[in-house]
Amino acid sequence: MSTQRSMKLLAITACPTGIAHTYMAAEALEQAAADAGHEMVVETQGSAGTTPFTDAQIAEADAIILAADVEVRDRERFAHLPTIQVGVKKAISGADALVAQAVEAAQNAAAAGVPAQRTASPATKDFGPGFGSKLRGWLMTGVSYVIPFVAAGGLLIALGFALGGFEIADAPAVTEGFDPLALASWAALSFQIGALAFGFLVPVLGGFIAYAMADRPAIVPGFVGGAIAAEIGAGFLGGLIAGLLAGAVVMGLKRFSVPKAMAGIMPVVVYPLLGTLVIGIAMFVVIGPPLAAVNTGLTAWLNSLSGANALLLGAIVGLMMAFDMGGPVNKAAYTFALAGLESGSEAGLLIMAAVMAAGMTPPLAMALATVVRKKLFSEVERENGRAAWLLGASFITEGAIPFAAADPLRVIPSLMAGSAVTGTLSIAFGSTLRAPHGGIFVLPLIGNPWAYLVAIVAGTLVSTALVIGLKNARRTPATETARVAVAA
Repeated sequence: MSTQRSMKLLAITACPTGIAHTYMAAEALEQAAADAGHEMVVETQGSAGTTPFTDAQIAEADAIILAADVEVRDRERFAHLPTIQVGVKKAISGADALVAQAVEAAQNAAAAGVPAQRTASPATKDFGPGFGSKLRGWLMTGVSYVIPFVAAGGLLIALGFALGGFEIADAPAVTEGFDPLALASWAALSFQIGALAFGFLVPVLGGFIAYAMADRPAIVPGFVGGAIAAEIGAGFLGGLIAGLLAGAVVMGLKRFSVPKAMAGIMPVVVYPLLGTLVIGIAMFVVIGPPLAAVNTGLTAWLNSLSGANALLLGAIVGLMMAFDMGGPVNKAAYTFALAGLESGSEAGLLIMAAVMAAGMTPPLAMALATVVRKKLFSEVERENGRAAWLLGASFITEGAIPFAAADPLRVIPSLMAGSAVTGTLSIAFGSTLRAPHGGIFVLPLIGNPWAYLVAIVAGTLVSTALVIGLKNARRTPATETARVAVAA
């Protein structure tokens, strides 16, 4: 009989969007801890807000699991605890192993007499303390704060276009005259509010990348660097570089020792002041102009895409959207589409449409597969399939994650193939999109909408057929083996 005592464990889950991964990982960890006979409290640092650990919970904890693809906020609270640190998807697919590692880390720390941090073993490590993982975490933190601005601003802009047509972009400012009885005034109001919100994208990206790197003192340099990038036309690339540079500058400044009398003013005055000065000079004079030239070149390249090149790009972004379903590769494709949308070019609108369609396909395909061949899926998967209909229609690609986590070698390639088909067809049909999010609910704002639906349906059918075919191929040998055993 096991004499292992019940542990009190903590966990933090966080993903770039703060929606699906964050809460799925939390649920998986809670269930795994309960199954193992341990207590688990999870702090979800997601879009729905955060309920921080209490001081008592931290004081009583034996170990903590950090399952995050972004920088964990206020992690100094539990710096004394043995720590297991992985990516959020690892918590979804391997929660049992993470709980076991946390228990082992706590036992080792207790045996040694001092708590000691550790990261996941190489076999399970996904988001560790190396520079590459840190860089990814910084970038994903910036993206996570950008997404709400994207959704609010982009959808308001799209609503303005829907109510007033594309010429609404040239409407006079609503402050010069607003008629509450005129549809055109409401269209102009929606467009102008959305344009202002959308204008924060690059400064927010820079500001929160810097924040992830060097905490609050880096926010001002990062925001200012991002604002300069937007001002000089350096776009998303400029905001990203400005954020990284601002964070690096403030991190460097923090290394200098100062007299205790000055310590209080350093994070409030000195770090923001010097950081902003350095970033301002760098962005206006040194690296900003070349970055603006690169951004201009990207826009020109997008505008030049046609024929096979455009179709190939549609297939590539489709593959990326389904590869990790909300992870860094997915977000890279989405950020690329946002850059194209920001440029306002026709090619940019085509890419935005292809990215959203390709991101909708994986959950829809898995939802359909659970209906067509129920016996291939467990009861839990069939429940997830029912939810995946809405998630897919809403452009929440993470709805396919439970299926990919359970059977990655069959599900992920199948979903990538279907998304590639959808992305290619979306561009081939000339479908465009001015809204950066919304799924099927922004269909009236999509250029050539019926062909767009055909592209989504086609990719969904391809993925569904492949998933069912591969799962059936797995079942056949097992069935034959059983028959032979019975005959024997």
